[in-house]
Amino acid sequence: MNKLKLKSMLEQFYLEDLGDGDLSSQALFTHENQSAFHFIAKEAGIFCGREVIMAGFKVMNPEILVNIYREDGEKVEAGTVIAKAFGPAADLLQAERVILNLVQRMSGIATQTAKVVELVKDYPVRICDTRKTTPGLRMLEKYAVRCGGGFNHRSGLYDAVMLKDNHISFKGSISSAVKEVKSKLGHTVKVEVEIETRDGLREAVDSGADIIMFDNRTPEEIAEWIEDVPPHVITEASGGIGIENVADYAKSGVHYISLGFLTHSIKGLDISAKVLN
Repeated sequence: MNKLKLKSMLEQFYLEDLGDGDLSSQALFTHENQSAFHFIAKEAGIFCGREVIMAGFKVMNPEILVNIYREDGEKVEAGTVIAKAFGPAADLLQAERVILNLVQRMSGIATQTAKVVELVKDYPVRICDTRKTTPGLRMLEKYAVRCGGGFNHRSGLYDAVMLKDNHISFKGSISSAVKEVKSKLGHTVKVEVEIETRDGLREAVDSGADIIMFDNRTPEEIAEWIEDVPPHVITEASGGIGIENVADYAKSGVHYISLGFLTHSIKGLDISAKVLN
């Protein structure tokens, strides 16, 4: 995780929440009013967000003391004390919601990812995310996927080529699209092609695609079509895959299964911040 980027993100999140100042806390407390927060898990899951807690309080006030008792990717149970922060009460309260929002979401993503990884553990396949992330939170959400045992797909439009149906429709064919991007980009950039037919698959292979994505195909279709893919080409399944059928896709022989719901349809892990005297 890029700590400098995280710090900048936290500053922007605080500015959104604080505006010109916290009316409630500033009316009630002075700097001399010291207190402590305990972050406590209210349900079982996978914790993710150690650096958010540490940096979050320090960005608000470097004098806040933070102790964290769990590592990212570690299981927690209901009642587990995850962290403790001690410092000026006003600063603790001003930081609380932003930090909790992020940690709850990240832990929810890690927990969901771990559940899916467990479902396919008997197959040589990797679970990965997509670009269906919350705007502004991609770095954190993709980090959470890793903490849950998953892997990251491309980070954005800038670090890999992915030729989807609309790219191909605009260009005219898979072959012409692959040929053009390969003529303009360096050798370190991978080219992935989304296919929906067996003829499209063969065309993508013949054109030199590095990765083939089986888009909205059934496990049975993938298991049959994958015979046309050379060993050096990476394969991926995506579209229409959920908890209920991910194991069926794992059996098909693909290398990766990409799942948008790991980040776009997540229930945050229930974590609370409590003042314990």
